[in-house]
Amino acid sequence: MTSPRVSAAALVLLLAASVSVAACAEGPSLEERGEVTAAPGGSRDLTVGSAGFTESDLLAQMYALLLQEAGYRTKILSVTNRELYEPALESGQIDVVPEYAATFADWLNAKVNGPDAPTVGSPDLTATMTALRALATPRGLTVLDPGRAVDQNAFAVTAAFAAEHRLRTLSDLGATGLPVRLAAGDECVQRPYCAPGLKKVYGIDVTAVDPQGVGTTQAKQAVQSGRDQLVLTTTTDATLDDFGLVLLDDDRQLQNADHIVPVVNRARAGSAAVTETLGLLNTVLTTADLAELNEQVDSWRRLPEDVARNYLTGKGLLPD
Repeated sequence: MTSPRVSAAALVLLLAASVSVAACAEGPSLEERGEVTAAPGGSRDLTVGSAGFTESDLLAQMYALLLQEAGYRTKILSVTNRELYEPALESGQIDVVPEYAATFADWLNAKVNGPDAPTVGSPDLTATMTALRALATPRGLTVLDPGRAVDQNAFAVTAAFAAEHRLRTLSDLGATGLPVRLAAGDECVQRPYCAPGLKKVYGIDVTAVDPQGVGTTQAKQAVQSGRDQLVLTTTTDATLDDFGLVLLDDDRQLQNADHIVPVVNRARAGSAAVTETLGLLNTVLTTADLAELNEQVDSWRRLPEDVARNYLTGKGLLPD
């Protein structure tokens, strides 16, 4: 069964109406009270949110398909802006979204404590989840358990360069003392997980940042051609083989724990049944699986719903 989609424009109108109603309501807001009184809810009609890029679309489709199999009626709402879909999640206009643990923890922390607040996401998954749940719970959100799939920043070199210098890890690259030009986004110059972290944590001699973007075709081509030696991409990048690139292991855990986590509106989708249903994905989905699914959509031009359904069927989570 195909899940109907709702436009982002419709959500904007819904949010505007909600803000208007909230402004007229008496009493302190949920955020001001700092507590949640509603019991976990179990609505049978659930809206699954997607952030509008391939991986998020795939995860949203898998959530929707699993929930449908469990007897829920679902629709998918694609909203590319977290500033829109997170308030919609709090209000119950969206009931569940796939998120990334450390990134979402830092986003909520900045929302609560200001943009200059120290980050709370870290390479430690337990610490990250603790911080994330402490921020999410007062907002009426429940963060379900993370799975094995992780979409972190990652760094790649050509397979030939790795073989020539016997590289498997970023520590190996640092030990060579080789000068390295890094293809990445321009913000990499100051982000602690990027050029500064490579220098501080791994001792890598980053001589320049080539502002080609994160994991873009241009960035990979710059490394493929030899103009740059290292590229910033992600652990679920499905096109590395196309450019003859291989990831170097982040063996000292420079990157934060961006494990995939479902986040639900507690009042509408906080039931044990929803938790159990979405938790099924954690039993099968790996980082490598997610990269392969991304490739089927991005390179093979298959529809996210078809790819998601085939994967879940193949793993025994949906009937043939």
